[in-house]
Amino acid sequence: MTEPLFRADAYARACTTRVTRLTETGGVVVAASVFYPTGGGQPGDSGTLTWDGGRAAVLDTRKDGDDIALILEQGALPPAPGTEVTMTLDWERRHRHMRVHTALHLLSVVIPLPVTGGAIGADKGRLDFDMPEAPEDKHALEDALNALIARDLPVSDDWITDDELDANPGLVKTMSVSPPRGQGRVRLVRIGDGAEQVDLQPCGGTHVATTGEIGRVTIGKIEKKGKQNRRVSLLLVD
Repeated sequence: MTEPLFRADAYARACTTRVTRLTETGGVVVAASVFYPTGGGQPGDSGTLTWDGGRAAVLDTRKDGDDIALILEQGALPPAPGTEVTMTLDWERRHRHMRVHTALHLLSVVIPLPVTGGAIGADKGRLDFDMPEAPEDKHALEDALNALIARDLPVSDDWITDDELDANPGLVKTMSVSPPRGQGRVRLVRIGDGAEQVDLQPCGGTHVATTGEIGRVTIGKIEKKGKQNRRVSLLLVD
């Protein structure tokens, strides 16, 4: 199983590890990874992989069972299993994913409705809500969202068991995506502390350390997607 270093430290930008195997399609499976693999609406990380006598761009990062596989640029000859390699993250892209991801958690606070889907990008993100009617005042939602961001609330994580999650179904906001399970425990992402806590939900993705790091956002289109679903987009201002 690949050790997910990004989970212990989302700000780690590089690591040295070893290739454990190659996938049938040429993906490079590593023993430890600072690269986040595609999942939960968050794209896989990109960057570079270097080793003695070689270098290749990493275009994507994906799960391969319990492992993490790096997808190299077309035509790159992958390093052999056992090779020591250095992974260097495209930090600017990842950090923007972190900002958008945390902003989407706050969007689910200002729109307290069940979430039916979502996606994260480097400039914008969106959540789909079980929302029969469109909000009356989009600007009021935007102001509320930016007010939460401006409070510079701490973002932290905690772990509970699968059984504890089953006993607290209200923690799960997403209707279409199940929380990351299978190892006996589930990671929770908390925004705010104590009386200042505004959100707590299962999530396996990467986040900024405080909400102030997100920066100002705008709410874009609110689109009807089915009888009761509406898609709400948000964009980073810078």
